[in-house]
Amino acid sequence: MTMRDRDPRGRARNARPRDELGRPLPRSAPGAADVPSIPDDLQVTPAQAAELGGRLLAENRPFHAHEVFEAAWKSTPAPEREFWRGLAQIAVGLTHARRGNARGAVTLLRRGARHTREHGANSAGLAPEYVAAQADGIAARIERDGLAAIPPSDLLVRLLPA
Repeated sequence: MTMRDRDPRGRARNARPRDELGRPLPRSAPGAADVPSIPDDLQVTPAQAAELGGRLLAENRPFHAHEVFEAAWKSTPAPEREFWRGLAQIAVGLTHARRGNARGAVTLLRRGARHTREHGANSAGLAPEYVAAQADGIAARIERDGLAAIPPSDLLVRLLPA
């Protein structure tokens, strides 16, 4: 049995490097140490989360964007916490899509869109309806055409209109 990495308080951590879709890489994999990662204890302001998470989404790294949005969700005051939860769910939906899980992708994209719409107030100045519409559009396209018909370059969500 493999022992999990633990932090000083004994909480489970996974220090293994992950690929762009969040799948663990062997520690001995060539270049594994060069794969960028998001620390488990990331502390970000909403503006920082919007900048970093938005950049990761644009780079088609939705798993890592999810980790940034999750950090914001866990550290943001209650009024806007659910908005960040919605962004995290959208990023997980995109991760499922990139991994080939159409059902999981549609479920999380729609759930995340609903959360961003319903809890849109955010101090980062993001456009909740714009984000939600993109997530819903990708979910509808997956349902209509199937994942095989959608190139990875179309599985992108932007946080603000260009």
